[in-house]
Amino acid sequence: MKFGSSLSPDLRVKYKRRTARPRTGDSVRIVRGEFKGIEGKITKVIAKKGKLNVEGVTQEKIAGGTTPVPIDASKVVLTSLVLADKIRKNRMEGE
Repeated sequence: MKFGSSLSPDLRVKYKRRTARPRTGDSVRIVRGEFKGIEGKITKVIAKKGKLNVEGVTQEKIAGGTTPVPIDASKVVLTSLVLADKIRKNRMEGE
């Protein structure tokens, strides 16, 4: 499944593109929904559903404890990217 997230305005200028596929470790800001305004790192990407788990976004379980809440990838803005992977770095920098 194809999915992506918008880039923040400064990343749009830097990389000359509007969207990117989110990866574990990228920092995001949630811009819509119940958790709007929360910033954190992506802890897990659920590619089949196009959703992300963001640190700090959890809900209480009835039996006690917490569970991460999956957030749709289109509802977040990427604020920083992990460019450790050469392929991703080349793709983002347009080489």
